Amino acid sequence: MGKRKAISFVIDGKELAARTGETILEAALRHDIDIPNLCRYKRISHTASCRLCIVKVKGRPGTVTSCTTAVEEGMEVIAFDDELETVRRTILDMALSNHNDDCVSCVQDGSCQLQDLAFRYNLGRHDRKLPPIWQEIDKTSDYSSPVLDFEASKCIECARCLRACYELQGKGVIGFVNRGIKTTVGTGFKDWTASNCDGCGQCIQICPVGALTAKQVYGDRKRIREKDIERTVQTTCPYCGVGCQLDVAVRKNHIIRVTGSEDALPNHGKTCVKGRFGLDFVNHPARLRWPLIKRDGSFVEVSWDEAIAYTAQRLAGIKGEHGPDAIAGLSSARCTNEENYLFQKFIRGVVGTNNVDHCARLCHASTVAGLAETLGSGAMTNSIAELEHADVILVTGSNTTETHPVIAAEIKRAVLFNGAKLIVVDPRRIDLVQHATLWLRQKSGTDVAWLNGIAHAILAQGLQNDAFIAEKTENFEALKELLSRYTPQEVERISGIPAAQIMEAGRIYGSAKKGSIVYAMGITQHATGTDNVRSLANLALLTGNIGRESTGLNPLRGQNNVQGACDMGALPDVFTGYQKVADPAVRQKFAQAWQVELSPRTGMTLTEIMRGASGGEVKGLYIMGENPVISDPNSNHIREALESLDFLVCQDIFMTETAQLADVVFPAASFAEKDGNFTNTERRVLPVRRVVDAPGEAKEDWAILQRLARAMGAGWEYRSADDILEEINLLTPLYGGITPERIANGEVLQWPCPAPEHPGTKFLHHERFTRGKGLFSAVEYKGARELPDAAYPFALMTGRILYHYHTGSMTRKTKVLPQYVRGAYVEMAFEDLGELGVENGDFVKVSSVRGEIRIAVKVTDRVRKGEVFIPFHFAEAAANVLTNDAIDPVAKIPELKICAVRIEKSFICYGEDEL
Repeated sequence: MGKRKAISFVIDGKELAARTGETILEAALRHDIDIPNLCRYKRISHTASCRLCIVKVKGRPGTVTSCTTAVEEGMEVIAFDDELETVRRTILDMALSNHNDDCVSCVQDGSCQLQDLAFRYNLGRHDRKLPPIWQEIDKTSDYSSPVLDFEASKCIECARCLRACYELQGKGVIGFVNRGIKTTVGTGFKDWTASNCDGCGQCIQICPVGALTAKQVYGDRKRIREKDIERTVQTTCPYCGVGCQLDVAVRKNHIIRVTGSEDALPNHGKTCVKGRFGLDFVNHPARLRWPLIKRDGSFVEVSWDEAIAYTAQRLAGIKGEHGPDAIAGLSSARCTNEENYLFQKFIRGVVGTNNVDHCARLCHASTVAGLAETLGSGAMTNSIAELEHADVILVTGSNTTETHPVIAAEIKRAVLFNGAKLIVVDPRRIDLVQHATLWLRQKSGTDVAWLNGIAHAILAQGLQNDAFIAEKTENFEALKELLSRYTPQEVERISGIPAAQIMEAGRIYGSAKKGSIVYAMGITQHATGTDNVRSLANLALLTGNIGRESTGLNPLRGQNNVQGACDMGALPDVFTGYQKVADPAVRQKFAQAWQVELSPRTGMTLTEIMRGASGGEVKGLYIMGENPVISDPNSNHIREALESLDFLVCQDIFMTETAQLADVVFPAASFAEKDGNFTNTERRVLPVRRVVDAPGEAKEDWAILQRLARAMGAGWEYRSADDILEEINLLTPLYGGITPERIANGEVLQWPCPAPEHPGTKFLHHERFTRGKGLFSAVEYKGARELPDAAYPFALMTGRILYHYHTGSMTRKTKVLPQYVRGAYVEMAFEDLGELGVENGDFVKVSSVRGEIRIAVKVTDRVRKGEVFIPFHFAEAAANVLTNDAIDPVAKIPELKICAVRIEKSFICYGEDEL
């Protein structure tokens, strides 16, 4: 097809070209014709509520609003004449009369669009014709929210906040309240805290005046104006795997404000409450500032020279006495790609072992194993933005609104504005259920059964893609034979999902033209996690919903750089880019590049390292940016394992529960104090930029690694993160074209990107699967390793919540986030309370065969009778004291998502400061 012809039109005698679908206002602004407006925002619908953008169009009576009028071929527009300017001046006068223009004390002074327009039209207080009627109207302001203030007298009723809340975030918390001249915006509740507002701050960012403003949660000043900002740096959020781009404002080496970067992928200005209001941990007084060595049971501050020399001596001693395989390393999903690359290079090339792993073992190891086997690549197949255009989305094992809020917004937009059908499969009543066409509530641990049931239903209704199966897959007959036994009735018996719902789910997903599967750790964190992933792959292969836009298998990575840490080879069986340790040619390539001898033996996984420490096989352990005492299952065993080591070194930004057990602690720079790159869940490499200086003598992780490597005889001479990335480019085909120059030029590329001229890859498996043909897996259902019984009658599920992250080491050191959720709780169904003699807020003892905790009860309809849920962020009631460390035989991932517990009323509780 030829290039689409531009639309020719005229504004004020000037001939211009417009794009198809553009409004007059959009086309004018693109051509630097500044038609005044207040209510327009480029990513929300236009309602013309301010009326300032009126223009005249030849052949039409009166005026039209340019923000809602599409350009037509040959259209002649008058944007400015005396009559239009007089009307605009009058409209502005009316807006100002109903607006508290106390600009002197307003935080938006200097960045208020209404103020700018008043200046443009010379409408000072003495130049207006209308009196200040806002002083006579009782409008209720609201300062109850932990993150925002609403000053009703400054609201101009432009409706931008309403549309942003609903259209961008998919929440619809804000609406107009009251009537007539008293109309303003609000939540419809007594105060903001009584509403469903989760604090994302989108309304603040979009408000053109000072009506909705952020509480000053950063720095030591009570209020901040635009003119107080010294500089702003765009960087990548340190929380979940979305990789939101943030504009971080700085004053005197302190973060003072955070907003979403408007025109940046992948978030386009959106953030969650953590990204916008949860970065003050960077300047927390508890940050580690100096190297520490434990002497006589207590830490003492030492110089870097002493700490490095002592660590090098201890590691060399263990290596010399017990061999390199007596040492292991845990890398970090919170560190940059460059730092993860150097960590695995240090363990392999300097220590001489492949005993390197990281927290992906606990979250998506089964994804890497399952998708690599069935498709050839163990990553998210499609891009975040594509979800909005899917016609069917199946979400399972992902509480997306809490763990990946910006991705959840894309899913909700698909439903609300594009008519997508949403299938949610989850044992808990998560937030996405209210948007779902169909909710399947399975028993925890029965995923293979219900997935086989849906596949059976697709075949029974003739909805499989026969041409795709014949051309692009293998092993279909084996799957077909297996599925004959998974009738809807049999699946109902196993999973508890009604047979009719199984058939309906098969019909909906099987009929999709663009069907997308989204999943996370509710699928992967099982002893059958790899089988669960294989079974999900069967659905995509059966219907041909893969290798095209808005389709695919989309695992959501939990931490900011867990994808990058995997890509960089922080795994025991692969170098960077998933190049196998067992492949002699690969090993030789890396050995030559690093000028070292490399071990051919596959290393230990994280779970094996901990067992090796307990058994005396592992003597020394180097942990960078991980807190396994809280994050790993059966945490009493983890603590015992770490205490059994001869030598433990931890590198972190805070004195975590794990660091407290260390012999040496290195103080590291946070994400805001370094340069490098993260790779987000959609395989997109995103820049991390230094925002402030690190406290005390804390150093970038890569610099610490280099210093230790040199002390142990390595000749490393990296000058910057860019030097490390250039080495990654040379050794890693997936990253070959993602160079420092392209990143500095603003390109945010998705791998595979094998060459500097390659554009990156939006979605995988377009022409063919990485492994050649997609592999169907005939997977039999196996029950969970541990199920409730008479002694332990409750099924425990664990997971994350919106307001905290991982082990809480960052989020619990912020001002705002603990105001939403201060401490641990166990979700219980109302029906279970009477039998136990407890009420909402009471403390109970929750115990498993591995340990016990005491925790407050939260009554909810999110869980069913006999099931409970505990978030794992809280050390004082650590859920992972209870969880099962039984592992998947392929991926070695533990079964964190189900175990059996007993609940008893407890009369021991925490102090108020712990809740």
